[in-house]
Amino acid sequence: MRKQLKLGWLLVPALLVTVAFAQNPPQSEQTPAHHHETSNPQTMPDMPGMNMPGMNMPSGDHQGANPQQQAEAQAMNAMHPGHMMETAHMRMTAPRPPTPEDLKRADQIVATLKEVLEPYKDYRYALANGYQIFLPNMPQPEYHFNNYWNGFVESFTFDPARPTSLLYKKTRDGYELTGAMYTAPRTASLDQLDARVPLSVARWHVHLNLCMPRRGQMANANWKLFGLTGSIATQEACQEAGGQFFPQIFGWMVHVYPYAAPEKMFVH
Repeated sequence: MRKQLKLGWLLVPALLVTVAFAQNPPQSEQTPAHHHETSNPQTMPDMPGMNMPGMNMPSGDHQGANPQQQAEAQAMNAMHPGHMMETAHMRMTAPRPPTPEDLKRADQIVATLKEVLEPYKDYRYALANGYQIFLPNMPQPEYHFNNYWNGFVESFTFDPARPTSLLYKKTRDGYELTGAMYTAPRTASLDQLDARVPLSVARWHVHLNLCMPRRGQMANANWKLFGLTGSIATQEACQEAGGQFFPQIFGWMVHVYPYAAPEKMFVH
């Protein structure tokens, strides 16, 4: 009971922040033309926030999962090195001309991450300190260990020492740490994203226009039409196909790989 009360108390500020961002979007700079806000009730919550859905994904065969859970799984699977590209289902920020200040900030972010992440090289330390594996039973090229409190706080402030997610790849006897992910609200402007991680160094991304088969139709679905690699990218086409449309999955995200070669530390 005490645990339930604590979780309920944490959800209150998360909901308040979500409402505040929705009602007062930033005005300093517009997000890319393809990125649009919507009041569609099927729009998914931002990654920043305590109430991130999908954690109840059943283990083993996922055909019984609901469309929202399947959509979240697809979004996570789409986020790994070598698979990041702009499509009808993914928007990425345009690169800005680099400045000495940007490069200095990027170096500081990497240095901070290397120091902060050191104990998290043992994935068990992450599990014992507030991080939870997203879809642990689903095979993925990269596993996100999410800290929902960090995600909530990141919805209105930024600290490079406080990543929303830790990134691991599966090994024979556990997980190997590869990097981290920062998040920002879906309403964040380009200038606000740039203030967190420079747009000249990294390209933030957001998942859009996802059509998923409805519950019970997953097994026989035509995946050339559905999913993050499917041809359907509009609500109208999704309705015609009998699917469930999600205008956006989560908020803005960016990956950082501090142990990679310098040119690969910020995924493009």
